Amino acid sequence: MTRPLQPSRLNLMSFARETSTLSGAVPLQKMERLAEEVQRLEHDLTIKWEARGELRPATGASGSGDDAVWLHLHAQTVLPLTCQRCMAPVETPVQVDQWYRFVETEDIAMAEDDASEEDLLVMEPQFDLLALLEDELLMGLPLVPMHDECPPGTATAVRQRTPTEERTPKPNPFAVLSVLKKK
Repeated sequence: MTRPLQPSRLNLMSFARETSTLSGAVPLQKMERLAEEVQRLEHDLTIKWEARGELRPATGASGSGDDAVWLHLHAQTVLPLTCQRCMAPVETPVQVDQWYRFVETEDIAMAEDDASEEDLLVMEPQFDLLALLEDELLMGLPLVPMHDECPPGTATAVRQRTPTEERTPKPNPFAVLSVLKKK
């Protein structure tokens, strides 16, 4: 009898050795840091994800003859973020599609990081896949979420200039200062 895989306490070596796949849907409420970023927390909002583990021949400083543990993480969702122009909700797709290679120590990860295309993580006895998922989704959020075109009727933070304002030149601030200095 095999125990079901638990994404929050995953034995990565076994997961990779069996070339396992694990998938699920996590309610946004369970990802507290990510939930803080959304404008309105909907109870039915979930994040669909899938992870696959595999062993590959080791390379680099961690190449001790053993196989290296690799993990592929894929996730996607649409989050209601706050548009920075009009402050209304903007539906923002967020996606993760990333490979990770696990190494024995932080020193090995630092030494190989610059030469690696994949992300390097340190092997842990019980790996929290859901914490990694939340971290990646947070990093995938846009710096400035905005509508392509804000909906009509929303108060935009960026005000349009009137034709009169565009033609009226603004005074040079240094000229104003020189006048004040002379007084």
